[in-house]
Amino acid sequence: MISLDEAVTARLESHGQRFEVLVDPDAALAIKRDDFDGDLEDVIAAEDVFEDASRGDRPPENMLEEVFDTTDPMAIIPEVIKRGEIQITADQRREMQEQKHKQLIQRITRNAVNPQMDDAPHPPERIESALEETDFRVDPMEPVEAQVDEALDALRPVIPIRFDEVTVAVQVPADYAGSAQAQIRQFGDLEREEWQSDGSWVGVMTFPAGLQNDFYDVVNEHTSGEAETQIIKDEDDISTRG
Repeated sequence: MISLDEAVTARLESHGQRFEVLVDPDAALAIKRDDFDGDLEDVIAAEDVFEDASRGDRPPENMLEEVFDTTDPMAIIPEVIKRGEIQITADQRREMQEQKHKQLIQRITRNAVNPQMDDAPHPPERIESALEETDFRVDPMEPVEAQVDEALDALRPVIPIRFDEVTVAVQVPADYAGSAQAQIRQFGDLEREEWQSDGSWVGVMTFPAGLQNDFYDVVNEHTSGEAETQIIKDEDDISTRG
């Protein structure tokens, strides 16, 4: 369950009766869109249905039966969310907007590159500063992934930007191969790998282009800077970075 501070109220008025439940705001939006695949118990603040959640008042059981054909709160809670309205205070709205703004910056930074600077990643500070120059504002009631394209459209007149992936070949010396390759694998899709006769490990990874600096930091940290890396653009064009 979540805390009361994290929850918003979903309210349904039906048959002259009010029904309220306390739920995580993002989960409530997902349930309303029939897009929730988690555990309901993990995203509610109370396994209960209220007439007035702020006072803890509960509706009569006969009204639950009449409106929902059940008195089971776990069956009723999703129905209240789907059929009712999600109530958020000004403070909750502001907090949700700030949180989703940060998530949006992180998502764009993770995937975006500067096509005018040899596809170098954009620092998050540059993304945030550029976004502030636009008219785009994060909608706290929409999932972050649904707002990325609109944010990119707003950013393009301000900075050169595009989403891309990068493929990097890494050769890790034998002394570090065992532990380093386990960390490297976590960055994305392992396209192929090969253990060399000298005990070194070669892997080819594809991952969001915005993670390049983080990737090289991890490679250098776990190999004491002794690994060799190559950015693979195509079969005939390989640029080297060590």
